[in-house]
Amino acid sequence: MAGITPTVTCAILLLIFSVCCRLPPPAASLSFNYPAFSSQDQKDFRIEGDASFSVGWIDISANRYDGIGKSQGRVSYNARPMLLWDKATGEVASFTTRFSFAIGIPDIDNKGKGMAFFLAGYPSLLPDDSYGYDIGLTNQSTDATAAGDSRFVAVEFDTFNDTQVSDPDATYDHVGIDVNSVRSLATKSLPNFSLMGNMSALVEYDNISSVLALTLWLGDGRNQNYSLSSKVDLKSALPEQVAVGFSAGTSAAEELHRLRSWYFNSTLEPKVVVVAPPVVAPPPPSPGTHGTGTGVIAGASAGATLFLVLLVATTAILLRRRRSKKKREAEEDADMVGSEDDEDGEPMLEIGMETGPRRFPYHELVEATRNFAAEEKLGQGGFGAVYRGNLKQLGLPVAIKRFSKDSSMQGKKEYASEIKVISRLGHRNLVQLIGWCHGRNELLLVYELMPNRSLDIHLHGNGTFLTWPMRMKIVLGVGSALLYLHEEWEQCVIHRDIKPSNVMLDESFGAKLGDFGLARFIDHAVGMQTMTAVSGTPGYVDPECMITGRASAESDVYSFGVLLLEVACGRRPLSLLQNKAENGGLFRLVEWVWDLYGRGALLDAAAERLNGDYDRAEVERVMVAGLWCAHPDPSARPSMRAAMAVLQSKEPNQLPVLPATKPVPMYAPLMALPSGLSSSSVSVTRSTSASGYATHTSSSSDVSSTGSKVSSSLLKHQHS
Repeated sequence: MAGITPTVTCAILLLIFSVCCRLPPPAASLSFNYPAFSSQDQKDFRIEGDASFSVGWIDISANRYDGIGKSQGRVSYNARPMLLWDKATGEVASFTTRFSFAIGIPDIDNKGKGMAFFLAGYPSLLPDDSYGYDIGLTNQSTDATAAGDSRFVAVEFDTFNDTQVSDPDATYDHVGIDVNSVRSLATKSLPNFSLMGNMSALVEYDNISSVLALTLWLGDGRNQNYSLSSKVDLKSALPEQVAVGFSAGTSAAEELHRLRSWYFNSTLEPKVVVVAPPVVAPPPPSPGTHGTGTGVIAGASAGATLFLVLLVATTAILLRRRRSKKKREAEEDADMVGSEDDEDGEPMLEIGMETGPRRFPYHELVEATRNFAAEEKLGQGGFGAVYRGNLKQLGLPVAIKRFSKDSSMQGKKEYASEIKVISRLGHRNLVQLIGWCHGRNELLLVYELMPNRSLDIHLHGNGTFLTWPMRMKIVLGVGSALLYLHEEWEQCVIHRDIKPSNVMLDESFGAKLGDFGLARFIDHAVGMQTMTAVSGTPGYVDPECMITGRASAESDVYSFGVLLLEVACGRRPLSLLQNKAENGGLFRLVEWVWDLYGRGALLDAAAERLNGDYDRAEVERVMVAGLWCAHPDPSARPSMRAAMAVLQSKEPNQLPVLPATKPVPMYAPLMALPSGLSSSSVSVTRSTSASGYATHTSSSSDVSSTGSKVSSSLLKHQHS
């Protein structure tokens, strides 16, 4: 028995060590995302003072009929605290937060005190009897430093230069970084009345450099941003667990403070602890037992042998699992792209990439969407649905497009096309593809989440009212994306489905073009080519494509022209008329605007919702550029560079000269269609997604591009 005991002991200890020697560290992070606020979200927040929760936003200070002066309010995330620093290791968290907000009462240049993003002790406590200039952060004198449970660190958006707190007095408005005092550690003055209207901000803290940084973007088409940063020792300034939130205050003046969206992510990973194997001494020999050294040696040898056997077995299992995974992924890739060419004979390329978007395990996307919960669904399309998700591993809110692998071969083609096209592109006005997954009989694409969803929702749905500066910013963003696709990348990229539901809007209502399921690469040297089926959406498709089958960059330019008119006029390109006898019962936007242009009444087409509140010269410029891009003759259309030159021009008299009446298109004969396909079978697809990350409902194929344009000669100088 003396020889058996050390053998068994060693074997057990080695087995435990091989399995448990490296324990995964527990993640201590806080992450959430609210693109807007619903009634179900109220349970996650602590509302204090005069703050109130509304569907769609949160009022931080008072919003009531009996006046909103002398108001204090606070709202904080209350589902659980944030671990700011780890007492055991001394490590401090990094964090990132993005939020959109609004300050002020529209059309009233009144000044309140401002608002702040803060970190303070958990749970949040609004101080009693604080002054307006304390903006809900403290009730101590301006010379005092907060201590104990009253401590705070804040980024303030101050709208009044109070002498009591020694604010910058060059202008009314400034931003500041506060550490346990409303006398800011660092400040930056802004022009008067800058901190009014819609805005968005990014606040970041880096635990390596200890720098707290703010970036502020002014919305409503102002296209301005400001930055401020300062070194802050959060470990010394705040307790271990904190609440994150917003506070605001007003004095006698009345000013609204409204939070519209909020994303937050913090990371704090405790150090990995490696457990060393214990050193076990052999048991003492029993009285009268001989050959003890031999027993110990035998036991140790048996233990080492068992350890090696376990090690080899574990390695074999891991290698087998890895090979099985690679084999399964290879089979899925082959099923996706290995056996089919597209309709125009272009081989489907292999999806795998070494850089850029990554392949996600299926279970991570299931977890990110809470098993594709109905409440996370953003919209439904012909090939599947789009869900809101949160990738905890990356600390990133995302939109996940979920195709059904059984839907059709076209669904697979759009999935593969979107990956191979957009993953190679990089531009600020293109929606970013983060990753992809095909497995479990499903196809999934992972995009950055656009908080304000699609342009279509705001133009024709129940979204935010778009002022003219916001609309102008959007069309310039889309135009910049198309200019990059057509002329500035190494190949010409034809999008083939430009429309408002494929234009996504970020937190500051900046435009990003998405949905590249129909897009194709074309060499710049290649001229106009034909295709075997027409793809796109009625009203936006170039009429020549529908008749002749020819398609090129000019086709995208036509769709962009329709988009320009739709944004400026607030009307869809095609709609039914009440009088069915008039124009065949169909309203056609391009024809209607062209008729008004010929009669010198172009501004009569401006969107009624704008109520005349727009820059007349800019509206005219957008409409004329829209008509020019939507010219029936493709050779008379501008390139995207020429179109952008008109849109960005500040010269009031520099506009293209167009015919007073819409020209009658003259197209070449129909293309030679493949055997078995008649001209009547050429169809147009339509997107039905309500999410803005659109999916399509019928077949499509490749479209080719042409290079530079010669139609810029249409650009003339008019003199009044």
